[in-house]
Amino acid sequence: MLAYARDRRRFLLFGSRRQVDPETHRERAEVLLESLLTLGPTFIKLGQLLSTRPDILPPEYIDVLSALQDEVPPAEWSEAKRVLEDELGPVEERFLEFDTEPISGASLGQVYRARIDPDAAEWDGSDGGPAAVPTGPETTGGEGPPGQEVAVKIRRPDIEPLVEADLRVIRWSLPLVMFFVDESRSFSLENLADEFSRTIREEMNYEREAEMLTEIRSNFAGDDRFRIPAVAESHSGPRVLTMEYIRGTKINDLEELERKGIDRTRVAENLERAYLQMIMDDGVFHADPHPGNLAVTDEGRIVFYDFGMSGRVDPFIQEKIIEFYVAVANRDIDGILDALIEMGTLSPEADRGVMAEVMELAIQDARGETLDQYRVRGIVGQIEDSIYEFPFRLPKNLALVLRVATVVEGVCVTLDQEFDFISTATEYLTEQGYREESIRRYVRESAEQIRESGESLTRIAPKAEGALDRLDRDDLYVRIGVEDSDDVFAKFAKRLIYGMLLTMSVFSMGVLYALGAPEASVVAAAFSLVVVVQLYRSFRKPKSTRARPQFTRQNLRQRRQQREE
Repeated sequence: MLAYARDRRRFLLFGSRRQVDPETHRERAEVLLESLLTLGPTFIKLGQLLSTRPDILPPEYIDVLSALQDEVPPAEWSEAKRVLEDELGPVEERFLEFDTEPISGASLGQVYRARIDPDAAEWDGSDGGPAAVPTGPETTGGEGPPGQEVAVKIRRPDIEPLVEADLRVIRWSLPLVMFFVDESRSFSLENLADEFSRTIREEMNYEREAEMLTEIRSNFAGDDRFRIPAVAESHSGPRVLTMEYIRGTKINDLEELERKGIDRTRVAENLERAYLQMIMDDGVFHADPHPGNLAVTDEGRIVFYDFGMSGRVDPFIQEKIIEFYVAVANRDIDGILDALIEMGTLSPEADRGVMAEVMELAIQDARGETLDQYRVRGIVGQIEDSIYEFPFRLPKNLALVLRVATVVEGVCVTLDQEFDFISTATEYLTEQGYREESIRRYVRESAEQIRESGESLTRIAPKAEGALDRLDRDDLYVRIGVEDSDDVFAKFAKRLIYGMLLTMSVFSMGVLYALGAPEASVVAAAFSLVVVVQLYRSFRKPKSTRARPQFTRQNLRQRRQQREE
């Protein structure tokens, strides 16, 4: 934390600003990564969350932390068995078969494979239980094991006090960190702490995960493009979650998908459409779509796993997200910026000119169009000049949505390097009638503006006549206010004073020397030197009078270079 703070101020609390090179950032990010792994489960989760927050950390930190996985050794079976039996009773009585080797491990829990009697189990009520697929002896000609194959997720033993202790450390550390960061990052950090505290507790509550899974499953009932596991409610509890086990190929195993003849472009399109439906229509979504939680069946259906990280979108944010996507589809840059500002994501004080150029380049890049390299270099130069002037901030109810959008886009591009994320979103918006509704709303708003303009015109004439009367009586005053948040006038005034002092001291030095007072002329020379240094420093300070474009999403150049490689 101290190293990161010193990257901003040379002497922590004071001194000039520093521009740290990417290599230094990356070295410090590697140190942070090792620290998070050493500190254990809670901090690993924190690192995973930080890797999705470009509004808080520089890009080099994001790159390093994005590789962070749940590198925690699995708990001993004897300890996991104790948790399982505390929730459900003896393993031998509740399960026909139980494999004690975990098939998946994470910082908060681990997953085992087992079999249960499907007739004795009670399934969630979304559509009556697991999909009607052959299980048991009939799948192997009568020789296979009986029962319904399930995945059993068990929370780590004694994880609750460890998480609570770690959350206390994070809460105590937060004021220290916020002391060294600017206002926008302070806003994001405070929201991050609240969001992390809430989501990690929710992720440990398997009853909530079962409810979210069941609701999302019901929203996709009857859609043969997706498979979402059913929950065995009779074999689940606050610390144990038993679900239908669905086999599939990992979504980023491109060679296996090709071997099975699966259309990867179609899979990418279906994946994006699923998340557009969850966020825009349903208001409840699976919030952890990394490749480990997504698979594809041999029929090309997408399988979703692990609903521990899931969220809801309130109606206001849903409406603004729709407006944002409609504006992107229409390439309406002002509409995009307005939607971001209304959501609270973009500061109203951001430089709209620079932001508009960045958005245009981002849309052009997302569509796979050729970028004007001279223009890109110019924008990147402006961004690098203001690397810490970050106008983006993430409210609590938008952080998970951003995570989903970022990760899903990455998965889709992995499946198909030429995948057009915006084109698919545009088709979805058109099919659902959102673009048509946007046009109708625009017509209504335009009609309302015309009506208000007409009413204003009827009031202009008497007001103009009153102003002219006051002007005729010499009773009209004009008040002008100049905004100078960067203290430009103060800087120019300071330089003017330094220049006058320098002129005076040089003149005095010459006069004193001519009058035969060398000691006094030396003093005047020393004073002149001090003034010269101060005047020089006033010009050397970074961004002293230049406009400060306020955007730090440097990934335009980085992503372009990666694509060319």
